[in-house]
Amino acid sequence: MTWLGKLGAFLALALSPLAALGCGETVIDSAKTEGAIEENLEKSVGQKVASVDCPSGVKVEKGTTFECTVRLKSGKTETATLKVLNSDADVELTDIKSAGGK
Repeated sequence: MTWLGKLGAFLALALSPLAALGCGETVIDSAKTEGAIEENLEKSVGQKVASVDCPSGVKVEKGTTFECTVRLKSGKTETATLKVLNSDADVELTDIKSAGGK
């Protein structure tokens, strides 16, 4: 199993809850999500992360998916797909793959 596969189960637990209130509705806190992805990649699989970019305004609705761009210090770019599991803003990493970056 690759480092990407090993990370999935770990992030499912580590990225909860990551919600914030915005304009009267609950949305995923993109800054907290980015920080959690970066921290967990570095701790769990030793990947040095240059940056993580997640969209803002993702509604906390069960089943909603969104993608974050992960730039590693090695120069590779990965796309992490996350899924909202419940109204408590628990999220799960469902996939992470190379985005074709160097």
